[in-house]
Parts: sequence; C-alpha cells; structure tokens
Amino acid sequence: MEKVLEDHTTAPISERERALYAFIAKVNADSTSIRQADVDVARAAGWSDEALYDAITVHALFRFYNAWIDATGVGDMPAFAYEMSGKRLATVGYHSEGPRDGAGADARSAGAPGGSR
Repeated sequence: MEKVLEDHTTAPISERERALYAFIAKVNADSTSIRQADVDVARAAGWSDEALYDAITVHALFRFYNAWIDATGVGDMPAFAYEMSGKRLATVGYHSEGPRDGAGADARSAGAPGGSR
C-alpha cells in the first residue's frame, strides 16, 4: 500500500488496479477533465460502470470529509479508538441492535427493516 501511495504508476500492482488509480488521480486533479476516453480506458482494464461509479463516490466522499474535518477543526481519533473500532467491526460487523422504541420494545422485532418478524 505504501508504494501505491508513493506513486501508483510504479507500484507493484496489477495493470487493472493501475488503470483505476490513474482514473481516480485524474478525477482528483480535475474532475471536469474526465472524458469518454478516460472511462473507456478503465473499462478496457476490466472495470464496470458500477465499479467506476463506486470509486468516484468513495473518492468524492473522502475528499468532502477531509475538507470538512480540516475546516471545522474536528480532531482525529486516538490510535486506541481505531483499534477498538477495528476489533468491533471484525467481530460484529456494521450491524447494531438498533434503538428501542419509547415503550421499551425492540424496534427490530416490531417489523422494522432488519427485524425478525
């Protein structure tokens, strides 16, 4: 990963991955410069339109979050918080039991999305 961050053009990755990183690098440098030819190169490397859409979306969200964090002064989590988060995600994933309604009944058992009714 470190080599990719240093220079994706020379990193020891597949040509397929290199094509995606080149596409996203161009999106990052000037998203208005993306043309059909850029999409065609990524497609020729094996990336679907859905995958390109996802890559663009992830890039855009991280760019937004980084700008928002920088501008608002929100601090980074301490290292132990990342470790705890990683352990939680590895053991239970993104699933949570969800909130309980005002009467104390589990909202999931009442037919809410993800419930077991």
